[in-house]
Amino acid sequence: MDVFIARQPIFNEHRKLHAYELLYRGTKTHTLTSITGEQATTSLLSSTFLTEGVEIISGSRPCFINFTEELLLKKVPFSFPKTRIVVEILEDVRPTEEIIRACKTLSKKGYTLALDDFVYDRSFDPLIKWVDIIKIDFRLSPLDEIIKTVHKLQRFNVKLLAEKIETQDEFNKAMKMGFTFFQGFFFCRPESIKIKELAAAKLSLIHLLAEVTKKSTTIDRLHEIISRDISISYKLLRFLNSAYFYLVQKVTTVKHAIAYLGEKELRSFIMLVLVSELASDKPEELVRLALVRAKFCELLALESHFAEDASEIYLIGLFSLIDVMLDSTMEEIVNKLPLTPSAREALINDSGEYSLFIDSSKAYERLQPKKLASALAPLQIEQERVAEIYLKAIKYANALT
Repeated sequence: MDVFIARQPIFNEHRKLHAYELLYRGTKTHTLTSITGEQATTSLLSSTFLTEGVEIISGSRPCFINFTEELLLKKVPFSFPKTRIVVEILEDVRPTEEIIRACKTLSKKGYTLALDDFVYDRSFDPLIKWVDIIKIDFRLSPLDEIIKTVHKLQRFNVKLLAEKIETQDEFNKAMKMGFTFFQGFFFCRPESIKIKELAAAKLSLIHLLAEVTKKSTTIDRLHEIISRDISISYKLLRFLNSAYFYLVQKVTTVKHAIAYLGEKELRSFIMLVLVSELASDKPEELVRLALVRAKFCELLALESHFAEDASEIYLIGLFSLIDVMLDSTMEEIVNKLPLTPSAREALINDSGEYSLFIDSSKAYERLQPKKLASALAPLQIEQERVAEIYLKAIKYANALT
């Protein structure tokens, strides 16, 4: 049975990746609304740890995973390594004596515990004693209530996680209030739209990106670009010798690497290195997300009647966050790149047939099954294929980052 699993990043105050929350999306025959919380979590755990391997989905980061009252009382968290999971206690779990004992035991054994969607009530005080992280939903609670809750929690030895942070302003407010961790899509939005021209160094990178993007650029010119840049050469060889390719013999020269990859993959690789340089002052997760989107969109295209356009659709995924990377408007940046009208329409106006691929990617990331189904329908892609495609995209991004 295919299990649909997605992940959302959790950052620290320096906007560095701290962990992922793993999200269960149901299966082809069982949606989120048709199964219990126990079934959702056990399916997620078995798929992550027993089938695919947690290293693929979360790398070396811990995974926040929801646990219901029944799963806690059955001691299910003990079946999984304490260094790899954060036991996230759902908001509908009441602080009964049995639950407090179960959480005390987990804490004593070294597990990290978090309370999800927390709204303060004095009855939770005995449970908070054994909890490490408290998650507060910025969409669920008014700001004045959050401030009161933060004040009440100061006497406890807990760290606060601000959930559903969607803007840089909300991130800044939460940080000033004393939050340590942050979850949401704030890192996917420009911090400010700058009127002034882009810095000369970044403008040079965009010009180089434009040259690589041109279909008329030859493989000899690509070879020249790589040979002149030690950083690109190093990253290319490291990428080819990663576990993603499982090569028997190591690739040791740029010439060998070019021969192995071919023009299409080589062009894609140089583009993503340049995009990484453009986002050097942004959270690393931003580039990782752009890579996942690029591969996800490309693989979706190959499953659809847009297979011949897969390379261009890869570009759309890769460039879908370039406005955030440069804190500029999408239109200003896209005007500097030699993209087709269809690609421009998708990136600037979020319209046209190509936009369906970006819409699918965003819907999967944000746990929006109805929007995902709506975007996939015109592409005639079966929804059960999406989980496998998403996992392949993660593997690809892991190899590059």
